[in-house]
Amino acid sequence: QVQLVESGGGLVQAGGSLRLSCAASGYTFSRYTMGWFRQAPGKEREFVGAINWSGSSIDYVDSVKGRFTISRNNVKNALYLQMNSLKPEDTAVYYCARRGPITYDTYGQGTQVTVSS
Repeated sequence: QVQLVESGGGLVQAGGSLRLSCAASGYTFSRYTMGWFRQAPGKEREFVGAINWSGSSIDYVDSVKGRFTISRNNVKNALYLQMNSLKPEDTAVYYCARRGPITYDTYGQGTQVTVSS
């Protein structure tokens, strides 16, 4: 079955960096656009960014542009989110997701990122 497993979250001070990973299995990873989402306490899940199957097209929400970088390794079936210059408002549970034909159809269990001020 399709499975997405995030890792790499943790506690970091403002201005610091973290690198999240997402291990995909159960499907042909290289054929799908992948995305990152986040959900802060009391807020709705928010789109962070996405990368197409080849890595040639990457989009970000405005609030993370210039700070976050999405990449993928289709040989390792892995998706990454490099987060630099972290702010307290980046605190959230971060999820990777697979984009199906219409929308994102599979999410991982999430990894907690906490940024202290």
